[in-house]
Amino acid sequence: MQQERYERAEQLKEDQSREERPAATAQLDPQRQQQARQYARIRRRLWLVGLAIAAAGLVILFLFRLDLWLRDLLQPLAWQPLAGWYPLQVAGYFLILLLAYEVVSAPLTVYRGYLLPRRYGLSVQTLGAWFGDLCKGLLLSLILELAVLELIYLLLATQPLTWWLWVALVMLFFSVVLANLAPVLILPLFYRFTPLPDGELKTRLLALAERARTRVRGVFTMHMSSKTTAANAALMGLGNTRRIVIGDTLLNQYTPDEIEVVLAHELGHHVHGDIWKLIASQSLLTLLALYLINITLHWLTTPQLGYHGLSDPATLPLIALVSAIVGLICMPLGNAFSRYLEYQADEYALLTTGKSEAFRSMMTRLANQNLAEAEPSPLVEILFHDHPSIKKRLEHAEAFARRQSRSDLGLASR
Repeated sequence: MQQERYERAEQLKEDQSREERPAATAQLDPQRQQQARQYARIRRRLWLVGLAIAAAGLVILFLFRLDLWLRDLLQPLAWQPLAGWYPLQVAGYFLILLLAYEVVSAPLTVYRGYLLPRRYGLSVQTLGAWFGDLCKGLLLSLILELAVLELIYLLLATQPLTWWLWVALVMLFFSVVLANLAPVLILPLFYRFTPLPDGELKTRLLALAERARTRVRGVFTMHMSSKTTAANAALMGLGNTRRIVIGDTLLNQYTPDEIEVVLAHELGHHVHGDIWKLIASQSLLTLLALYLINITLHWLTTPQLGYHGLSDPATLPLIALVSAIVGLICMPLGNAFSRYLEYQADEYALLTTGKSEAFRSMMTRLANQNLAEAEPSPLVEILFHDHPSIKKRLEHAEAFARRQSRSDLGLASR
């Protein structure tokens, strides 16, 4: 009880502090924008270097037929619980390739994930804390990717003609499950969450969700400040796990109106069913990739090329290659679709709150705080950005304000 009274008192102080903050007339900071452009440019170059490392690794595997050599090296693991399925050999093959890539790209990983964000003031983690998060992320990825691979090879052995359809259906199911479980099982591995104490802000946010007819399971603070100086908020989860999450870096520095328009944007995604649209679009992309992998395997896995059949573990590099090519080709299309959904969510936030000034202020401050490049080149935006540029989002809010002003004038003249 004493702890609850203390939290309520602190929340009342914070609510009062927010109310006392003046309406922000934030401007894009030229110095921060220069840093943002540098930071974005370096990250793009590092992404290309990582891509080149992976491509070079695949070329070496195919050129020197190390794909077949590695399979033969792991022949002692060629146990078959079902005819044609070699789960231990597949796991060993995958782990060796993954370990080789992680070792070769380790300097890149450290620079991109730890040194670069600290250099630009976006990370406050110690090396040990960052490495711990990296290991947890790698372990989660390892478990999920290995499970998918074992499923693929099991179905290649047992359903050689329709395996790709079954894998696509299973991955669709797990996409929904992960979206549901992420806020309660996965994200707590990386961040501490606490319920937002009762107060004026919580009441406003819950009322906003109610107006959007979106049921939420509470409002939570995500303690980001122990890791980053960047700010963020989200509406996470599906069904019984859907919750409002606000980063403490946003909660402690932004006005209630600014926080409200952030949440309104997130609510827009749920009102429009964007999570389901993204799951559906990603599932279609997965289906396309799996179908092309199926064609490639049926075409290339011949004895003349050294393969023992569709479910030969040595086909793993082929699967990786086709997946990467499809992903790269479709990335601009996926980004364009995502930018459209983000534009619609911005429009919803503006229509729902009517607070275009708070929206512009919030966007400007987030750009300054998070080192978001406000005006990337059109090509960069098309290829790499899944959100409209800050400049376009500010222009959207300004256009909305003009429409709103004309509408108000029209009503007043009647």
